Amino acid sequence: MKLESLIDVKPYSLKRNKKTTLLNEMLFNLTKYHYENCLEYKYLLDSMDFKIENRSTYVNIPFLPVRLFKMFDLISVPRDSIFKTMTSSGTTGQSVSKIFLDKKTSLNQSKVLTKIVSSFLGSKRTPMLIIDSDQVLKNRNMFSARGAGILGFSIFGKKKIFALDKNMKLKIDEISQFLDKHKDEKMFLFGFTFMIYKHFLQEIIKNKINFNLSNATLIHGGGWKKLEKNRVSSKDFRSMLKNLCGINFVHDYYGMVEQTGSIFMECEYGFLHSSLFADVIIRRAYDFSEAPFKEAGIIQTLSVLPKSYPGHSLLTEDEGIIFGEDDCKCGRYGKYFKILGRI
Repeated sequence: MKLESLIDVKPYSLKRNKKTTLLNEMLFNLTKYHYENCLEYKYLLDSMDFKIENRSTYVNIPFLPVRLFKMFDLISVPRDSIFKTMTSSGTTGQSVSKIFLDKKTSLNQSKVLTKIVSSFLGSKRTPMLIIDSDQVLKNRNMFSARGAGILGFSIFGKKKIFALDKNMKLKIDEISQFLDKHKDEKMFLFGFTFMIYKHFLQEIIKNKINFNLSNATLIHGGGWKKLEKNRVSSKDFRSMLKNLCGINFVHDYYGMVEQTGSIFMECEYGFLHSSLFADVIIRRAYDFSEAPFKEAGIIQTLSVLPKSYPGHSLLTEDEGIIFGEDDCKCGRYGKYFKILGRI
């Protein structure tokens, strides 16, 4: 099946057998494409003595450590077709990943993100409060992970405002007016986890602000490493959201700039889910063999979206556990899992 046809299928509607057949075909086709179009990728596969014609199961497709995208420019299309470069969020002095996108890859990422998130939010656009500053969007050609996330999720909102000014200070009066104007409507909040904690929740506590967001749904992701340093758990974070501003509906998501679009959304039972467009495998650290369900290990993610760069099979630097497949209480098909933290 071609990706354009798969996008029309509901993202959590196929059980294991049908999904495995689809992913086998699409991921092996991508492997062959990148092997033929990215010299560095070809060198890597040749060094592993991987036979490109051997189409057994996508579990055997070699994975690239995500760190490679900080070390090399990995591109599978002509350079003059690149119209956007995305970078990972790194602190000052850190090297960042560089992901090169052509228009087709970028468009498919947007379409898939829309399909996945719409299955949680619905298709109707609602007033949106972005817990960030608009300064992060200034350079449209060189996007950070934050900028890409904001831009990607903004398609689900209307009458959007940013909660922070250019100095990362909370715009209390503007937010209050926005909430009062849309008090009888459903609302959508988006932000990166640590940004919400530091610049939104902490400021609410500090200034004793009363924001009523009981009609809002929050989607957030990233930044758990910084929260763990502050000894804030996921349960603590959710409790703060509810107690300080009445937010009941909260969905975390797991994703990375190296596989933009094919994110793993958190269901109402607290599990992250793989959609039709992606899969997750847990690898044992000592030999990289596939671990069974309920055994912790290193997370490998696969996505059918990366065409302009060889990012379809990646070994992350995160640890996690898969709890099952096709039988989560939420009713969504696919593997469901949790993140334990960084390795």
